[in-house]
Amino acid sequence: MISKTKLYKRLYRDYSKKYLDKIIISAIFSILVAGSTSSIAWLLDPAIKKLFIEKDKSLLIFIPLMIVVAFTTKGLSLYFAKATMIGVGESIKKRLQFDMVNTLIGTDTQIIDKKHSGKFISNLTYDVTHITNLLSNALLTLFKDSLTLIGLLFVMFFQNWKLALISIIMIPLASISAKTLGKRISKVTTEAQQKSGFLTTYLVELFKNHKLIKIFQRETYEKERADKYLGQLKEKSQKIQTVFVRMSPIMETLTGIMIAILIFYSGILMSNGELDINNFFSFLAAMMLAYQPVRSLSTLNMVLNQGLSAASRILPIIDQQSLIKDSENAETIVLKNSDIEFKDINFAYEVEEQETLKSINLRFSGGKMTSLVGHSGSGKSTILNLIPRFYDAQSGDITIDGQSIYMTKIKSLRSEISMVSQETTLFDDTIKNNIKYANKDASDDEVYNVAKLSFCDEFISNLPNKFDTLIGENGTRLSGGEKQRLSIARAMLKKSSIILLDEATSSLDSETEAKIQEALKTLTKNKTTIVIAHRLSTILNSNNIYVIDSGSVVDNGKHEDLMKKSELYKSFYEKQIQK
Repeated sequence: MISKTKLYKRLYRDYSKKYLDKIIISAIFSILVAGSTSSIAWLLDPAIKKLFIEKDKSLLIFIPLMIVVAFTTKGLSLYFAKATMIGVGESIKKRLQFDMVNTLIGTDTQIIDKKHSGKFISNLTYDVTHITNLLSNALLTLFKDSLTLIGLLFVMFFQNWKLALISIIMIPLASISAKTLGKRISKVTTEAQQKSGFLTTYLVELFKNHKLIKIFQRETYEKERADKYLGQLKEKSQKIQTVFVRMSPIMETLTGIMIAILIFYSGILMSNGELDINNFFSFLAAMMLAYQPVRSLSTLNMVLNQGLSAASRILPIIDQQSLIKDSENAETIVLKNSDIEFKDINFAYEVEEQETLKSINLRFSGGKMTSLVGHSGSGKSTILNLIPRFYDAQSGDITIDGQSIYMTKIKSLRSEISMVSQETTLFDDTIKNNIKYANKDASDDEVYNVAKLSFCDEFISNLPNKFDTLIGENGTRLSGGEKQRLSIARAMLKKSSIILLDEATSSLDSETEAKIQEALKTLTKNKTTIVIAHRLSTILNSNNIYVIDSGSVVDNGKHEDLMKKSELYKSFYEKQIQK
């Protein structure tokens, strides 16, 4: 757990310090707010004495005019102080969110997989808002209300130091109450963030699986779940607001007691000739005006605790260091044949978990297609994921043309690899931009060419805006085969030396599969291709086939050889024939 002092220092160093000039400008306007507010209370002294007691008409215009000037100055200064800090707050908010997104974009796949995306979204929205309040609103409150309170206390002491000493007792009493409530707010804010994370996670799942909900007629169940999550967040948010408003009865009671004591004591002072009526009203105005800054400052501790609680969750995410990174002496990979070799690779997703891969030794010939076959969960996809270093093996080595991938620059390694998966990932963007995602510098002619080679042009020509058609979230407006062809076109545009195919033709009708197989032939021509294959056509075209079972290589060879020597492969093949 990061200490409060370290959190403050970190937030100042990385976020507030950059906007110090604007914060100083806001502080200057805060001084004007404090001065004008204090002058309003002070002006009541000459107003009552000269205009009402002495009936001096010479100040009849001047004093009211000065009061208007004081209120106008206060209003304008308050506006500029707040507007300046709003700009600071939004800039800090953007920077916090960018830092977090920047970390998440570059972080290890394993870290992203451990936490639901909905919880990251909650951190980006709920937590960042509280930190922004801490670094902008709370900072402004500290400047403005502290200075205003000091100015009003000066007026109070100027009018009568005895009454001022009595009135300032309210400040430590309010602070004690706020400190107690501040501890409570920190705990409730953490609980509310968790509930916000649960709700965001649920909503992401709800939108993603809306067809599933309808087909299984689970609308009522999902409405009940939505009510549960919304209810939990409502309760925590209500608790937060309730803790904040608890200061109201405390402050009202303290103020009432204080005014009663002051009136009683003022009566004694007036009867003794130690206090004039004009001094009393000026003092009373200063004290009433001091109510708002005292109240704001008393709740400041709660805002600070909310922000620090959020910062303790956000900053560790921003500070998350990727384990998968370039080694000190990493070099740019240089490929000739693109021969890939696995040497005694051992891998587990978690240290304490059972190994997914056990002493794996594989060789993928350059420019050839190699298939991986085996039951679900045998480790085939893990093998593919190790090549572009989505994950790193615990031991062993993977080389490409004799160069260890762990001693090469990750960017240069991944620039030579394309992947086409069964679960095609697309953006809610145009057809053209989804294809160009592989190469933003590609010309339109290059995009049109790969679209033709992947048979995308067949369905694109029927779309209303052709290549400029928006395809919806993850391509919801396209069929499975169309999305698959788009992903192949995208891989073609990259022109990489190594192609990884993860069950790229599963769950497709025979006509669509035939087109995709043809597109894949173009994509993989003279490329080192590793394919997780369930389709017979892919298996039969492979130069070599590895049979994977429970994280180990149990056999390898061409189709004819494996049919003779591997019972596991023969069983796998026969099941494919029966489909």
